Amino acid sequence: MEELAFAAADQHYKKEPDGDGSSAVQIYAKESSRLMLEVIKRGPKVNDGELADKATDLRGTVFDISGGHREFIEAEEAKELLRPLGEPGNSYTKICFSNRSFGLDAANVAAPILSTIKDQLTEVDLSDFIAGRPESEALDVMNIFSSVLEGCHLRYLNLSNNALGEKGVRAFGALLKSQNSLQELYLMNDGISEEAARAVSELIPSTEKLKVLHFHNNMTGDEGAFAISEIVKRSCSLEDFRCSSTRVGTDGGLALAEALTRCAHLKKLDLRDNMFGVEAGVALSKAISQFTDLTKVYLSYLNLEDEGTEALANALKHSAPSLEVLEMAGNDITAKGTASLAACIASKQFLTKLNLAENELKDEGAILIANALGEDHGQLNEVDMSTNAIRRAGGRHLAQVVVKKPGFKLLNINGNFISDEGIAEVKEIFRGSLDMLGPLDENDPEGEDDEEEEDEDEEENAEHEKGLESKLKDLKINQ
Repeated sequence: MEELAFAAADQHYKKEPDGDGSSAVQIYAKESSRLMLEVIKRGPKVNDGELADKATDLRGTVFDISGGHREFIEAEEAKELLRPLGEPGNSYTKICFSNRSFGLDAANVAAPILSTIKDQLTEVDLSDFIAGRPESEALDVMNIFSSVLEGCHLRYLNLSNNALGEKGVRAFGALLKSQNSLQELYLMNDGISEEAARAVSELIPSTEKLKVLHFHNNMTGDEGAFAISEIVKRSCSLEDFRCSSTRVGTDGGLALAEALTRCAHLKKLDLRDNMFGVEAGVALSKAISQFTDLTKVYLSYLNLEDEGTEALANALKHSAPSLEVLEMAGNDITAKGTASLAACIASKQFLTKLNLAENELKDEGAILIANALGEDHGQLNEVDMSTNAIRRAGGRHLAQVVVKKPGFKLLNINGNFISDEGIAEVKEIFRGSLDMLGPLDENDPEGEDDEEEEDEDEEENAEHEKGLESKLKDLKINQ
């Protein structure tokens, strides 16, 4: 049972390589509990032999050679590695060839073996399976796998980390064209350019059942975003969309925002590290206002500024009642834009993680956010307010609020302007639980705000902080 639960959790973790593993741990716990409950419910009717047989059958559905060192595979090794797939009566429905580089000879060995089980496959992971091969050989390998797997009725397909480009996408054309029931498609770190994105949109015939679509870390740009938006428009069942680090600017952001209005069932949205700007941020807020099922939203490094942030915060406040993760780091948010954001945060009682790092909130904004988190928010476990020009008052107020949360794990206030006295206060607040306080090695006690004179003495600074905290500490957030 432990092995089965671990296998299920491991499969989940591989689908979210950038996560911290917490969701995989939850899968592990749920799956192990489910298996144990099954045994308890059956009672003495099930003997150990029958349970072992069932475990063997369940393990036999997943064939995974991704473990171990990343290495080339040639013909002889392929014959030995893939031998279980050729055994009569096997019940493999999922294959993972990731982390192993197939050459032409190995691909020719794999092809006839895969042809014998293609009709039973539902999940195929070919991520990072041609690493280090010359382009011509890599394209031949992709064509071989595409041809032999053509016609599989897949629900899951992962072609990430293969530097596909347009040529690679079209090499998988036969496989892609034959898919009418895909629920999950991963094309991350694939060199998906404008032309490649158009090829993907052209080759996939149906995305009506698509629930997960990931395009992370590609060179898509605005023109490519137009093609991706066409896929999104056709994917009305989409629940998890990731288009982060894809060089998309304002025009592409506007196209994606409009397309996302068709996706009313979205639960997770990740658009981090693009160049949307204010206009695209405001447009995105119109789509987000419809997402009642949204639980995780990643909008960091989008150049939203105060105007875009306020529009999105107002939209989120009236939607996504079960929001768990909110990330808006690196958006040039100032204290001016924090009021709307604080009101949004105050309304999200299921929030577990908040990341507002690398903005310009200062003490005013930090205290507003702390007040928003002050009541309830019992599931909160991580807050990142690093690099926000926060001083002693803001740091102290944040610490006083989060330290009281049951199950809280990490407060990051590094890279701010907190005085040595302020650091001592924060550490005293976390006395006995310093593991909940992130590193402070990049804090600059001598740091100055642009508006303040560098020669301001500590006494005046302390008076400023005391007055500010007095004004803001009892401020109520309008929910």
